[in-house]
Amino acid sequence: MQEYRRLLDRHGVTWGEALIPYVGEVRTSAYLMNGYDYWAACFRQLGGARRDMDARMGELDLDRVVRDALGGDVLDNLAALRLTPEGARLEARTLAVLDDTPLQTTLLLDSSTAEEVTVLVDGVAHVVPPGGAKLVPITSAGTVIAGRRIDLAGLTRRAPAARVRLRAGFPCRWTVTSEDGQGWYPRGAVRALDAHRRPYFHGDDLAVDVPAERLTISVTRGMEYGSATVEVAPSPGEELTVELTPERLYDAAARGWYGGDLHVHLNWMGDEPATPDRAAAAQLGEDLHVLNLVAGNVAGERVYDRELLEEWAGRDLPWSDEQHVARFGVEYRNDLLGHFTAFGLTGVPTRFHSGFGDSPDAHPNSAPLAELRGLGALTGYGHPFHTDLSDTDPPERAVAAGRNCSGREIVVDAALGLIDALDVLNHSSIQATAVVYRRLVGAGNRLALTAGTDAVLSISRRGTASSPPGWERVYARVDGPLTAGSFAAAVRRGRTFATTGPWLELDVGGHQPGDTMRAAEGDTVVITARTVGPEVEWLQIRTTDGVIAEGGPHLLTAELTVREPTYVVAVAGGGPHPRSLHPAGVYAHTSPVYVGDHVARRADVEWCLRWLDLLEPLLEADGKFSSAAQRAAHRDLHEQAREVYESRLRGGQPVRRAASAPSR
Repeated sequence: MQEYRRLLDRHGVTWGEALIPYVGEVRTSAYLMNGYDYWAACFRQLGGARRDMDARMGELDLDRVVRDALGGDVLDNLAALRLTPEGARLEARTLAVLDDTPLQTTLLLDSSTAEEVTVLVDGVAHVVPPGGAKLVPITSAGTVIAGRRIDLAGLTRRAPAARVRLRAGFPCRWTVTSEDGQGWYPRGAVRALDAHRRPYFHGDDLAVDVPAERLTISVTRGMEYGSATVEVAPSPGEELTVELTPERLYDAAARGWYGGDLHVHLNWMGDEPATPDRAAAAQLGEDLHVLNLVAGNVAGERVYDRELLEEWAGRDLPWSDEQHVARFGVEYRNDLLGHFTAFGLTGVPTRFHSGFGDSPDAHPNSAPLAELRGLGALTGYGHPFHTDLSDTDPPERAVAAGRNCSGREIVVDAALGLIDALDVLNHSSIQATAVVYRRLVGAGNRLALTAGTDAVLSISRRGTASSPPGWERVYARVDGPLTAGSFAAAVRRGRTFATTGPWLELDVGGHQPGDTMRAAEGDTVVITARTVGPEVEWLQIRTTDGVIAEGGPHLLTAELTVREPTYVVAVAGGGPHPRSLHPAGVYAHTSPVYVGDHVARRADVEWCLRWLDLLEPLLEADGKFSSAAQRAAHRDLHEQAREVYESRLRGGQPVRRAASAPSR
């Protein structure tokens, strides 16, 4: 922790990581989260396409990117000094303060002049080029001179102080805001914002110093609970106790299901290095049954939290109990082939990443996957696809060029049985990942459907990354008590669904996700899907042939006449909703119930073969190899996968369509 704090003090939020595109995004995210397009501002400055940014990041002026993306807006953590031919003008959101402690914030020096402008901040000269911008840390007690002394009084207003004490009876997530939306936190708490820009913190029986003004206080506890809200107006000097408990919407554990987040970082750059205590507060405050904290690198050799992994591999973290399991795992990262996580491993692997900096893509992802499997890990690809993809699209969009973290090797690793799961629910494109998932399953690959948020506890303002762990979850139907082993076993069997919030059930003739139903040709199977949650707007039942029933939102049934092996999944969704922290809105998806022994739909197998065709030119264009043997290892792996898919075509008959009855 001391080293991470030194890195933060020396380098700022990037902790000294090389400036590759997503490191630049983290550097600006405190100002550009939600609604402000970092990537578009970068492209306007550089021109060209996304893949060009890898080589041209050094040309970017990130302070200008922030200015241009904001389009004239000012923020609670970013005031602006507009430098115009007519003079300097301060624009700011005035924030309430409770005492004389100076407010620490950032000032955007924004020039629209045709000449250089020099601004003195506490005696230090900052030269702003014509039409340029600079971000400068300041305090409300500082001195800013731009031709004249700038009056900083507009940054703050003094408010009379009070205190609220918050009690729910168990750990929860709290939000306290004044009428202008300003957030208030307990002393020492990280000032985190979720993807809706709502301030939040975790715990119970907490004291919060607040202005003696009208306040809104809300409490919730993860997706199994609703929220409760109250307005109060404490008097100056008063300590007001607020007892507020969220209503439970469903109790998954009582049904034998436990929800997990398989991709959470404790430390991974950011504005506040995170201790394990913060992870414990978040897990218990969200009532998240399973938490996989992952050690991983960013852009170089340093693997954050590796020491915790080395100490705790194979053991539950200290706050685990009968209803909550926390483990330390791994995110293995290669920006060309994809990132995947490992949960429940019994030891420390020898590889954590490849292809960063001057390091080559020394081996396919299959090599670290095999090692992690040998350590007993549950493995799954995370945040795999970033562009939209329809059910009828060819795979070209998913395998687009550039080192952009897409999970391109999953089609290979799934065929060779090296991967257990795919995080269909992630912070990127759920819709595209769901399309790929159903293609993979339709091509004969038995993969569990899972969820990983990629939440980062050391980052407080970055949309979904600064949202609480478990804002998406994979629920697994566990046999017996909850342990890391029983949860991993349930996921491997495909006894899962993943969700942004709604409960989702699927029954296929008495069978649930992960089951295989033995049915004879001509049998009719009754399918039922159910949801719980106020945010659900629609419900689907799908097979290899696509959607066979649609309706809901809370109950949908259909009949399927069996003609050949197929799978059945349920999918639920809706538009943006306060309970969903994904920008695309509400979504839930089950793993399949398999009808028949072996699903191998010709169109899906051929789609995967086309994917393999695209990997070779991708590696030629964007791969980094230091020897012919390294390049050949990738090619050999692709050929092994090709043989698997082609054998499925040779061994099966052309797929006939399954007849279905209308939904009821």
